[in-house]
Amino acid sequence: MPYIASIGTYLPCWGSPHARVPGDDEDAITLAVEAGRAALAGATAERVVLVSRDLPLLESSNAAVLLAGLGLDPELEVTERLGGAPATLDALSSARPRTLIIGVDTDPAGAAAALVGERGLQVRTAARIARSLPVRTRNAVGIHDYGDPRLLHERGLIASLTAAWVDTPAAVAGVEHREAAALCVGEPARLPTLGASSGLFALAAMAEWGHTGLLAGIEQASLSGVTVADGVPAVHRHEPAARPVPDGFVVPGGDIPISLAAYERAFEAKVRWEAGKHSGSAELDFPPRYRVGGDGTLSTDYTLVPLPRTGTVYTGVTVQVPVPGLRSPYSLVIVELDDVGVRALVKVTGADPGVVGIGDRGRMVLRRVAIRSGVPDYGYAFEPELEGASS
Repeated sequence: MPYIASIGTYLPCWGSPHARVPGDDEDAITLAVEAGRAALAGATAERVVLVSRDLPLLESSNAAVLLAGLGLDPELEVTERLGGAPATLDALSSARPRTLIIGVDTDPAGAAAALVGERGLQVRTAARIARSLPVRTRNAVGIHDYGDPRLLHERGLIASLTAAWVDTPAAVAGVEHREAAALCVGEPARLPTLGASSGLFALAAMAEWGHTGLLAGIEQASLSGVTVADGVPAVHRHEPAARPVPDGFVVPGGDIPISLAAYERAFEAKVRWEAGKHSGSAELDFPPRYRVGGDGTLSTDYTLVPLPRTGTVYTGVTVQVPVPGLRSPYSLVIVELDDVGVRALVKVTGADPGVVGIGDRGRMVLRRVAIRSGVPDYGYAFEPELEGASS
């Protein structure tokens, strides 16, 4: 029986209170990193399971960026699953200790993660039903949507719950709130997503409210249910208040091609947020680089050390001139990282252009800085501590 030691949730700041949208620099991997880091909260994991229907790379793997952003060992086992709410609950109910399970959605946008430990909130498998009712499909020829909500409700949701022979649920994930409320004991929490992360958002709400009972995840006609028993996990939420997407415009232009050789050379330092430290020197170089000593010898022997993820704006500028392929206007800042004497030039995220000023505090967050030749390129941005924001 798995024990949930901690749960982390993340919602982008853009959109409405009931439907968030990812920023221009966010995708499933950056959302997963935010939720995963919240769940870890300084702990570590030995394996990661990522569940989503919106993975950026379907060939190759998203594991390297995910592990780098989470600050985990690049040799850890990562399992990527295409799926919705049932797939995430399946992964949760069969997980071993020190497994980090992350569910991610982009429409509506949100991510949640659970760290399995030796103690905490108890969950166990209650039901698993696999039925075929392909009301909505995505394949090589496009998207097919049969568009019959009554069929989906009667022959999908209700039929699967009946076939599962389970008790009345305490929470249902993967369906609209109105449908979930009609099926549950009492009034369940309103969930911000409908896919892979929704079951973990429901689990976080049950933990905070002290509720136990059946948590069911539904996707079309498939169902997975877990029984939530006693136990208290830590719940860490990073859910800033929703704000309208800022006005801006994108001008067409030529795509900047990717250099995979340069991408590979810069990857570890850029995505793991690390500086170079030469032997015998207390100074850090960011980006890492070779040094020429006072005697004219070239030093190429440096080690990578983690950089702080908090800092203060040293100076900044808002760019009004349109850049092809990039939403304008946007703000750039030089951030003085805490306690290491390193300054970094980064883009501002999670705030309207022009609102960040000198002396503002914030944190460094993994974001998608560009898509080059169809390949997502990741780096770090500065997210300011805005007044009125909640976590």
